[in-house]
Amino acid sequence: MNKLKDFVISDYDYPLQEERIAKYPLENRDNSKLLFYKDGKIEEKVFYEISEYLPESCLLVGNETKVIQARLIFKKLTGAIIEIFCLEPVEPTAEVNLAFSQKKECVWKCFVGNNKKWKNGELLLEAVHNNEKIALKAEKLNSEGNAWNVRFSWTPESYSFSEILEVFGKIPLPPYLNRDAEDADLIRYQTVFARNEGSVAAPTAGLHFTEKVFQKLDAKNIKRDYLTLHVGAGTFKPVSTDHIEEHEMHTEQVFVEVSTIKLIKENLKAGVYPIGTTSVRTIESLFWHGAKLISGLQKENYIDVKQWDPYSIEADQITVEDALQTIIDRMENDGIEFVKGATQLMIAPGYKYKVISGMITNFHQPKSTLLLLVSALIGDDWKKVYNYALDNDFRFLSYGDSCLFFKHD
Repeated sequence: MNKLKDFVISDYDYPLQEERIAKYPLENRDNSKLLFYKDGKIEEKVFYEISEYLPESCLLVGNETKVIQARLIFKKLTGAIIEIFCLEPVEPTAEVNLAFSQKKECVWKCFVGNNKKWKNGELLLEAVHNNEKIALKAEKLNSEGNAWNVRFSWTPESYSFSEILEVFGKIPLPPYLNRDAEDADLIRYQTVFARNEGSVAAPTAGLHFTEKVFQKLDAKNIKRDYLTLHVGAGTFKPVSTDHIEEHEMHTEQVFVEVSTIKLIKENLKAGVYPIGTTSVRTIESLFWHGAKLISGLQKENYIDVKQWDPYSIEADQITVEDALQTIIDRMENDGIEFVKGATQLMIAPGYKYKVISGMITNFHQPKSTLLLLVSALIGDDWKKVYNYALDNDFRFLSYGDSCLFFKHD
């Protein structure tokens, strides 16, 4: 059974200066630096060389979620600016994939900037799109913790909410960039394989990939497949408690096709390498979903992985092959092509990775759950890696440089 190491979050702090944060992406995606780490050794490369450092015939798994234009800027008649940041759908459906096809109106959980200036009443945005006048109204309902449920309604009612966001919304850049989104961000803050709308942040390890990189991977018979985890705003939430046991992990929706699960199972020996921490959490969540099905802790073939499942469920006798095959068998018996659900999986030092052999990732914020996830893979060497990056002009965070990490044997 996994057992969390005894640590305090201050053990996972490091000095990240403002100037080390990449405020803008490089012109060419694959020109970012690549920090290659294996068996305690570090090498500095360029991302377009990554195929040279991955095992031949291994499997890469990316997250094909697409960032939505989730920031809506309203201006009241008084001149006050109200920013509404759409987080997740509430009504008439909480399922992200369905929420964007809603017509006429919907309710979303949102952050509201300058909330005190919006006591009541509707906010209005108007625009002309394709020679047609479009109007969007927002009505604040009840509070949900530090967020609000907001009802959106629009005319013409024939537009979907996805189309409404494309007309009125702005790309939600990470808050640490401290700048407004620009036209270039509409393209550069999406991976080239983004397909399924639903994220409020990009799976940034995927931002480095290009067709040139794919061609090099193909030449080495390195396989690629994709799953979907819709990234929530919680990904930017630092651990604010001293002890990780007191931190509540964010929950995110996931969708994985049966063909992808089969491919992961077939390539366990060759090696499974997720593109980014979102893919890591989804793939590892598949094991825990299968383990819960085998143990009778989960009846429905619906992913529902809780934060502490790996630290409370006895699964040492369950193999990865059996866990994945159990999911596959249930899907085929149910006649479904993909399994969906949500994961709150917390991966921290003490966690033993079940499925993956390594990962491609960016450099993460100090005291973040993402840094804990990296440490669970490479141990205390994360300090050596990050010190090297700081000493050698690597660029940090979402638009920054990349890493290729291999799991310790």
